[in-house]
Amino acid sequence: MGGTLKIPQQWRPWTMVAAAGCLFAGIALAPLLWPFFGLLDTAGPAAASGIEASQWALLLRSLGLSLAVVIGALLLGIPAGLLLARGDIIGRQALWAIQVLPLFLPPFLLALGWFYLFGRRGVLGNDLSANLLFGPVGHIAVLSLIFSPVVVVSISLSLWRLPSSLEMAARTVASTRRVLLGILLPAVGPAIGLGALVVFVLAFSELGVPMFFGVDVYPAVVFSMLGGVDYDPARASMLALPLFPLIVFLALLERRLGKGWVFASQTTPLAECAPLHLGAWRTGLSLLLWLWVLASLLPIAGLLSKALAGGASGQGVQAWLGDSLANSMTGAAVAATIIVVIGTLVGYGVARRIPGARLFEGVGLLAFVAPTALLAVGLIALWNRPLTQWVYAGPGIIILGYVARYGIIGVRSLAMAVSQSPVSLEQAAASSGAGFFRSFFCIVLPLQARVMAASWLLAFVFCLRDLESAVLYYPPGREPLTVRIFTLEANGPEPLIASLALIQVMLTACIWVALFWLFQQSHRRRY
Repeated sequence: MGGTLKIPQQWRPWTMVAAAGCLFAGIALAPLLWPFFGLLDTAGPAAASGIEASQWALLLRSLGLSLAVVIGALLLGIPAGLLLARGDIIGRQALWAIQVLPLFLPPFLLALGWFYLFGRRGVLGNDLSANLLFGPVGHIAVLSLIFSPVVVVSISLSLWRLPSSLEMAARTVASTRRVLLGILLPAVGPAIGLGALVVFVLAFSELGVPMFFGVDVYPAVVFSMLGGVDYDPARASMLALPLFPLIVFLALLERRLGKGWVFASQTTPLAECAPLHLGAWRTGLSLLLWLWVLASLLPIAGLLSKALAGGASGQGVQAWLGDSLANSMTGAAVAATIIVVIGTLVGYGVARRIPGARLFEGVGLLAFVAPTALLAVGLIALWNRPLTQWVYAGPGIIILGYVARYGIIGVRSLAMAVSQSPVSLEQAAASSGAGFFRSFFCIVLPLQARVMAASWLLAFVFCLRDLESAVLYYPPGREPLTVRIFTLEANGPEPLIASLALIQVMLTACIWVALFWLFQQSHRRRY
């Protein structure tokens, strides 16, 4: 007797989450594990030779450079985060919005802007500035300035979730300085740790900035064996293997620091929290913060000055642009859509504590903290074979890489949003006879529409800024704009390269305006 298979009501939430989670695991986890189970059997001489002492030393040096970037980002981000979230800084909401913009831009483009300013032929450059820029000092300084907003955002989100009663009680008996340093700073300790962890991940995976500044880093060695003259994927897989214990450690550390992050309740948002009065320090601290934000935007000014000085024509820019902008937007849009779909389903499972959902969320975490070199080795080995050439030789490989690396954005943002929406609405629908899927599509999704839109924009802009992963496996003729700029920079006319970079900047700025507007609307609706 025929008929359609009906899933019992109690199994439907788990079935939905499991289907999305298994798809996500196939996209994100399989490439991470492939160097162990796929490439080692064919490594041959590469496996026998192992990793040389100089390469181990380079790995340690790269870890040290990343830690230095973390320290620099913390020194900038901790005071800025506390003051922007709680101090009566002049124009603090505008400052908070503007300071995040450089984080959404490819770091390589900002390094290019700094070069146009402080290189030997730069507007403000000389031999001393060029020597500082092209080396570890420039590498650390530029990345610290770019990634410090990560710490600011992490602190701000933590303070927005801090119970207002605790802070108000402290304000009645303590000075502003003591509240900031003695109450709020310890309260955001885990958030600072999480911000530092994200900065470390981004700094270690960064490829464009160290290669541009002539700084040897471990990921560049792997890159040279995947996209350079020394093409040797088996050797690249061997070099990527030591990175796996690193990502396991980082993932466990994140779990420790972010324990209970999903179920933390939000209380007072920035717009409704009475700021701390800084008194005589207000003007000076406001000036320092504005100078910090303006300094982070200086490389954009450098790009603009180079583009205007060269008089690049629109026709010339269009010729050099080619299909790269369309490739960037199409790949990022498709990947962002997949990220939001998977993130909504898995995030719902995490928020409602459905068995197995946290495991799938952990897969996304592993893929995000993994150095791009390790992820790229697995993606190339997994998909570069005759049966899957239709994926590897087309835009599909870039889309899969984006979903694997940035899928955690959708899972985390939707999990936090769903956890803060009342489950009583779903229970009321169930008691009225509505099935799970009807309740999910008619109640849960409409409630989270704004968050889903914001998550899509956030995933889109991160895919759009990606260079370090796409440059490792982009198919010929399918390079995104970031890769086009990176590959043309060495031999292309500087005004045209600067013009291409400004196109990326303007596109990112438009997306950030929309994202910030959705962020404000979400807070107004909730509170």
